Amino acid sequence: VLNGYLTLPLGKDKNLPTVVLPHGGPQSRDYWGYHPQVQMLANEGYAVLQVNFRGSTGYGKKFEQAGFKNWGTKIQDDIILATNYLVQQGISDKNRLCIMGTSFGGYSALQSAIREPDMFKCAIGIAGVYDLPMLYNEGDIKLAKWGDSFLDKVVGTDVKVQKEQSPVYNVDKLKAAIFIIHGEDDQRAPIEHAEALKASLEAINYPFEWLVKDKEGHGFYNEDNILESNKKILSFLDKHI
Repeated sequence: VLNGYLTLPLGKDKNLPTVVLPHGGPQSRDYWGYHPQVQMLANEGYAVLQVNFRGSTGYGKKFEQAGFKNWGTKIQDDIILATNYLVQQGISDKNRLCIMGTSFGGYSALQSAIREPDMFKCAIGIAGVYDLPMLYNEGDIKLAKWGDSFLDKVVGTDVKVQKEQSPVYNVDKLKAAIFIIHGEDDQRAPIEHAEALKASLEAINYPFEWLVKDKEGHGFYNEDNILESNKKILSFLDKHI
């Protein structure tokens, strides 16, 4: 059984353009409450889906551990299943679906668009990790004493499997429009992840939009940058769904 939250624009509940918003972590969860991105999107007429997929906290150890080594597979399958459910219920228009997320959610946005290339018209990755082997070499997780053993547990030690579950190595499967947003000083998901994804897309001449800001970390904190990012996100969504 999957739990999650659906936020609808005021007075509308059928055949809506929909943004799927996977949370970060993945060992985290969505809660019911005010969420600025959700409210911004609903206010613009989008249904917004947040899924507490396998690997999320708050539903017991077994559910959380079910996400280990399944970052690119079963976790994304849960997100895709919940999206299909909204389409089946007539809430979401199957031709107007986009996926967007921050951190692990950014990874999910790209990975779900790779896993189901015909489902999503667009994917927006914000401060995402896109190359799982790179987690061992870049960023603040590897600096912690427990870093490598944590990664071994949640990502797995098989580099071939890591690459199979990494967007950077699978861009040839994409059909969605792509928008990458990142901060140059991100310590958790270093800019190298965004740059590796950019290089992979450029190598196959795949079009994408790009917004990178200096002096920004894991997500934007400068008000002007947040405003610019939000405007560009809404314009990108408007163009594609």
